[in-house]
Amino acid sequence: MLLNFGQRSIDLSTPKIMGVVNMTPDSFSDGGKIQSLSDALKISLDMERNGAAIIDIGGESTRPGSHEVSSEIQISRVIPLIKALRESSDVIISIDTGNPEVMNAAVESGADLINDVYALTKEGAMQVAIDSGKIICLMHMQNLPHDMQDAPSYKKLPEDILSFFKDRIDACIAAGLSKDKLIIDPGFGFGKDMHHNLLLLQKLSSFKQFDIPICVGISRKKLIGDIIGKPLNKRLIGGLSAGIFAAMHGANIIRTHDVMETKEALDVLNAIQGNHKE
Repeated sequence: MLLNFGQRSIDLSTPKIMGVVNMTPDSFSDGGKIQSLSDALKISLDMERNGAAIIDIGGESTRPGSHEVSSEIQISRVIPLIKALRESSDVIISIDTGNPEVMNAAVESGADLINDVYALTKEGAMQVAIDSGKIICLMHMQNLPHDMQDAPSYKKLPEDILSFFKDRIDACIAAGLSKDKLIIDPGFGFGKDMHHNLLLLQKLSSFKQFDIPICVGISRKKLIGDIIGKPLNKRLIGGLSAGIFAAMHGANIIRTHDVMETKEALDVLNAIQGNHKE
């Protein structure tokens, strides 16, 4: 399975890594840690050097309880980094936003992928995605970030989320987006409690029915902390365990804050599975 980004492509015959760079003061894990453009560029290039095939840049926190940030603020946060990274590297650049104006500005500045937690449901987002010609990641989220963890509930999992993706994929194709431009993300921690998240991980292989790449982002999340009883800075091993389980059960892209460690874990998994390359 290949993801084609124009002149560049990613071979998904083995899972690939998406490194997370949050240009925000309030993201749940690393908000406020990046103090300058040079810091952000160094972190991004280090992630690429350590094994990230994709760098996912966001200017708006979507942690539980967060509220939307204006397009102007998002653009001011992410566009300088996208431009600097594009000038310095051929790595695949992803813009993490559901805002059509931010999507458009990011694509014009060199972004290759639109990672939308709202799955192109915001007004104007679908058309920007079509016009951009870029790869789109559709994520599932119940409700909105500010209230998504207020007693989330489902009739049946994973069926409810599989139905959501069928509807969104059909809508994208009907609007003119090619299926080979799509990625899906079950949205761990986005309107799911611990039971929901664990069940989705257990049933992750069911999402392979769409024959579309699957992205999983579980690095450092509350689920890991709840299981092992550790704060954010102590969740590495738990997050790696969940990521490797996901890779073994259908995930093609692992979205993570911990690129080097995830790359090493995937290298071991690939060797065990006979996919090791000398």
